[in-house]
Order: sequence, then C-alpha cells, then structure tokens
Amino acid sequence: MIFGCHVSIRGGYLSAAKHAKQIGAQAYQYFPKNPRSLSVKEFDLANAESCRRFCKENGLFSIAHTPYPTSITPPPAKKELNIVSILNDLAIADACGSTGIVVHFGSRISEENPLASYHLMLDMINSILEKWDGGCLLLLENNAGKQAALGTAIEELVQVRNLSKYPAKIGFCLDTCHAFASGMWDGSNTKAFKEKADALGYTEHLKAIHLNNSIHPHGSRKDRHANIYKGGKILPEQMEDMISAFSDIPFILETPSDFGVSHEEEIRVLKRLELSRPAKTTRKKGE
Repeated sequence: MIFGCHVSIRGGYLSAAKHAKQIGAQAYQYFPKNPRSLSVKEFDLANAESCRRFCKENGLFSIAHTPYPTSITPPPAKKELNIVSILNDLAIADACGSTGIVVHFGSRISEENPLASYHLMLDMINSILEKWDGGCLLLLENNAGKQAALGTAIEELVQVRNLSKYPAKIGFCLDTCHAFASGMWDGSNTKAFKEKADALGYTEHLKAIHLNNSIHPHGSRKDRHANIYKGGKILPEQMEDMISAFSDIPFILETPSDFGVSHEEEIRVLKRLELSRPAKTTRKKGE
C-alpha cells in the first residue's frame, strides 16, 4: 500500500519531492502554483524535470491539486480564465511527472434547469482537453455537498467522464471525508460502496484517494477534515476497511497539522497496516 500527503512547493518542485521522501511518504500532492490565484505561472521547467527524474528514481507517485478558486462550472466572465489556468496546471504537473491534477466536480448553476450544470461541465472539460496532448490526467474529485455542490454520487462522476469527448484523459480522485459528509459512504457500507464503484467502472479509473477523516458526522454535507486516528467521526476500523478495499490505490493525506499530529507520524502509523496484513498464500492446483 502507498501512503503520502500534501506538501508545499515553497522551495520548488524538486524540493517538494525530496521533502516527501524525507518524511517517509511514497506519494504526495502539491499545488502547482499559488493556491489562491488562477494566474498563469511561468514555471521553472528545469526544476520540474528534475522533480520528474527524482520521483522516477525513487518510486514516488504524485498528483497536483488545482487552486482553490478553480471551477468547472464558472460564471461566464471567468470561463476562459479557468480554462487557461487548468491548462497551466496540467502543463506544470506533466513536467513534474505527476499522474494527474485534481479538480472539484462542479456546482449547481440553475434551479430551473438541473442539467445546465452538467452541460457547462462537459463544455469546460471538452474545451480544456481538446487543447491538451500531455500524459497528465484531469482527475474529478467528489464533493462533500456543501452549498450547491454536485458530485456527491459515483454515478454523476462516471457519467460526466463517459459523456465527455476525451474520456481517456479523465480519471477520478476519491476524498473519504467528502464521501462520508455527502452520504455517499457511511463508514459501514464499504463492501457495497466498492462493489458499486467496480460495477460502474469508477474504480478502473480511480488514480488516487484523499485519505481524510471528518470532523462532522455522516451526511452533514460539511467539508472539514480530521486526522485519521484523532478527532474524526469515521471510526478507525472504518478507515482501515476503506484502505483495505482500495489497497492498490495511492492514499494521500490532506489532514490538519494543527492538532499535534504530523503527516510524518500519520504515515508511519498507516504503514503498519501493511505489516499487519496476513501474508498471501498461493494454493496449488487441486487444493
């Protein structure tokens, strides 16, 4: 199993990768540019390529996360700004060797026409991906459901990918806190959740999991992350059931660091799950 966390690029892309390795992470996530701005970044290509080489040499998996203001259901005045910003994120992440960039599923834009948001999302995604020829994927993330957020059901995420013109350029990122808060997953229905994900073709294109506990209860539709084993409403055994169910997908922490628990410590504890798993045995034919 692969565990990692979100890291800062304050010292550059290569520095971020080195920091991840230093704290024992096997995977990491980063903002490719200022997380509070959609401005296009003129990035250091040599530093990004050095990051790519370092990750390849050290077996590090990475994804990037689009800035907070990013939207694939933006108002008309900000449509082009978002398209250009996301293309910039894709270019940076691709240069760094990342598997994909995470973008949150869209929000409801019309009370009268429930399909308007999905039409806009598809238009945005198609406009972005028709201009994108790199290997980095656009990763759709499920929402917690706050305000007018959509993307609280596996079916929505899969359908948007299926209806796009470029499904091969799209993957998914599952956030466990969002799944719990939205009601998608209640902690006790992991087997059924996984079976549905498999049947709908979601798991096949799931590239990363944001491993976060939730401060608020199931169905609250509130997005507030908690540490895996401290202060969360998702029970430890429920988190571990989810980890076991999706054990071949990289897990990346976005947990808080202001409650006396560091990412390094959480990763160290989570790695023990791999050691505690029963060894696989190979049965001979006829046994």
